[in-house]
Amino acid sequence: MPHMPRGYDMYSNDVIPAHMAAWANQNPDAKPLLITLFDTWIFKGEPWGLVDQIASWVPIDHSPVPPDVADWNRRPNVTPIAMSQFGQDALANADIEALYVPHGIEKTFRPTESFPTPTGPLTGRAFMDIGDDRFVVMMNSANKGRVPNRKSFPEAFLAFSMFAKNHDDAVLYVHTEDRGAMGGIDLVQLARAVDIADDQIQFVDQYAYRTTIPQELLAAVYTAADVLLCPSMGEGFGIPVVEAQACGTPVIVSNFSAQPELVGDGWLVEGQPWWNAAQRSWLVSPQIPSIIQALESAYQNGRGRSAKAIEFASQYDADYVYEQYWKPAIALLS
Repeated sequence: MPHMPRGYDMYSNDVIPAHMAAWANQNPDAKPLLITLFDTWIFKGEPWGLVDQIASWVPIDHSPVPPDVADWNRRPNVTPIAMSQFGQDALANADIEALYVPHGIEKTFRPTESFPTPTGPLTGRAFMDIGDDRFVVMMNSANKGRVPNRKSFPEAFLAFSMFAKNHDDAVLYVHTEDRGAMGGIDLVQLARAVDIADDQIQFVDQYAYRTTIPQELLAAVYTAADVLLCPSMGEGFGIPVVEAQACGTPVIVSNFSAQPELVGDGWLVEGQPWWNAAQRSWLVSPQIPSIIQALESAYQNGRGRSAKAIEFASQYDADYVYEQYWKPAIALLS
C-alpha cells in the first residue's frame, strides 16, 4: 500500500486532490474513490472539487452537526458515511443522507490474563505496577486539546479524587501522555490540584507509551482494569469503549453523542450543554456528581469479567463490520 507524502498545509489540503489525480492516472482501469477518515471541517479549498467521488467516513461529536461539517457533507461529490447511529441521525436532521459503517476492533481485544515476554508472562496489573488488591479505574484517552478538553480529564480527575476519599483501595490508571506535550494539559499538575493521593494514581510508563505498546499487552491492561472511565464531552465513536468491553471490562461514558450506543455493560453520566464557539455547536460537559455515582456503582458491582460486555462488543468485530457494513457500502459507491 503506497503512502503519499503530506503537504505544507497542516491537513494536506494542498496535496490530497493531486495525489488522487496522480493515482487515477496510474490506474486507468480502476474507478477512483477517495475515502477520508478525519474530521471533515478541516477540508478546505477548491481543488477538492476536482475529485469526482469522495466518501467521507465522518465522526459527528456535536449536536447539531457543526456548520462546516454540514457544508462539506452536502457537496455533490461527497457521500457521507456515519460511523455512529447518532451521527447518521444528526446528519439526517440536517437533511443530509448518509450511509452507516461503525468502527471495528481486532480479535486481539479479548479477555487476556498476561502478555508473553522473554522473561515470562507479564500481567496487566504487573505492567501497570498496581497490586491485585486494588480497584482499578482506567482512562485511555488522547491528551489533546485545552479548550475544550474534549476527553474531560479535569472532570474525571476531580470526580475520582472525591470518590477515592472513601475508597482507600481505588487507584486511577491513566493510559496517555501525562504532561500535555501534544497540545493537551499537564495531568500530573491536574492530579495534584484536585488532591489525588500519590498512591491512588498511576500513569502509563511514558517511554513505553511513546515507543510501542503491543495491542495484546493493551488487552491485558483492559482485562486487569475494573472499569473504563471515559466521560467525553463528545465522541464520533469511541474505540476504547468497545475494546475494553471486548476484554470483559464495563465502562462509564457520557450520555451524549455516539457514547450511549456503545454501552453493553456500564453506566451513563449526565451532563449539561457546553457551547463550542470554534465549531459553532454544542458538546456536553459531564456532571461531576454523576461521574461519582457511576464510579460508586462500578465499585459496588465488584470485580470479574462481564460476559454481557464481551457479547455486546462482538458486533464491532472488524471482520463482521467489513462483511455487514463495508461490503454493502462499497457496492453502493462502485
